[in-house]
Amino acid sequence: MKLGIIGLPQSGKTTIFNALTRGDTPTTASAGRIEIHTAVVDVPDPRVDKLSGMFHPKKTIYAKVTYADIAGLEAGAAHPQGALRTGISGQLLNQLAQMDGFIHVARCFADENVPHPSGSVDPQRDAEAMESELLLNDLIAVERKLERLADERKKGGTDKTLNARQAELFERLHKTLSENKPLRGMDFNAEDQKELASFGLLTRKPLLTAFNLGEGGAAPNVSVNHPSVFLQGKLEMEIAQLSPEDAAVFMQEYGIEEPSLNRMIRLSYDLLNQQSFFTVGEDEVRAWTVRRGAPAVEAAGAIHTDLQKGFIRAEVVAYDDLTRLGSMNEAKSKGKLRLEGKEYIVKDGDIVHIRFNV
Repeated sequence: MKLGIIGLPQSGKTTIFNALTRGDTPTTASAGRIEIHTAVVDVPDPRVDKLSGMFHPKKTIYAKVTYADIAGLEAGAAHPQGALRTGISGQLLNQLAQMDGFIHVARCFADENVPHPSGSVDPQRDAEAMESELLLNDLIAVERKLERLADERKKGGTDKTLNARQAELFERLHKTLSENKPLRGMDFNAEDQKELASFGLLTRKPLLTAFNLGEGGAAPNVSVNHPSVFLQGKLEMEIAQLSPEDAAVFMQEYGIEEPSLNRMIRLSYDLLNQQSFFTVGEDEVRAWTVRRGAPAVEAAGAIHTDLQKGFIRAEVVAYDDLTRLGSMNEAKSKGKLRLEGKEYIVKDGDIVHIRFNV
């Protein structure tokens, strides 16, 4: 699970990156240079702590999420003036295409020492400009694809059925983008998704806008058609870099219930439609990430491909049942430990043990 943090220069995206990752990456502007900073973060989950306390394993491993601070994306990069439309640069587009989703940091704070590149602070304008930038890049890419398909039809010698199917799909994409709508709202069948998997369309990816407030700043009246959150980036970064004891005192003083790290990771999970399930034992208690709605055989593959190939059954108990009853033996005696087949839909918080034979 990899999320790219994007935003205009001086929006505070590296500050948000540091808050999320407890890092100290310099927050100076990159002046249009393409810079990528990445960090892998443990997903805070009190359920893992509870299970670890029950089983006293040699190792406790949390689920992971990767954040990438991506500098170099600016308004106007896609050149909306007719023939000048070239799209986002190849190097930057390659980085963006590797992300599972985006967190767009929109600036809400005023600071005369840090001028806004557009001359004024307007988070609504910036949120719309970034969405338009991604949308325009997709429109350019789709138009190019349609042109290539038309050329193939003229030249002949191509698979007419495949060409017609692709043309129909990309015409649908073009219609949506021309209406200034992102592609993430469209429904695609399995064949369409396979066709688009390697195409790198940016507005198909989930988007979360983080409105970055100044210290003590009030949330502005803004509206976007995708998930959003308000946070005080600089303050949250300072909290993230404190010891746990000092952070608790600091948060109490400022009336902050939890650091943005916890809240943003939960939002990241929601954004990418992910959930956690657990494996437990004396050697290891571990959280695993799988998409919501995934069957047991897919969850087995998240642990190891051998478990997926040789899947026989899954032993499953709900987290609430196990922690309430206190042990696996008690869960089994009370009928809460179940045997499930390949098609069982894994629930968030399930404790799973895979029986397999390879």
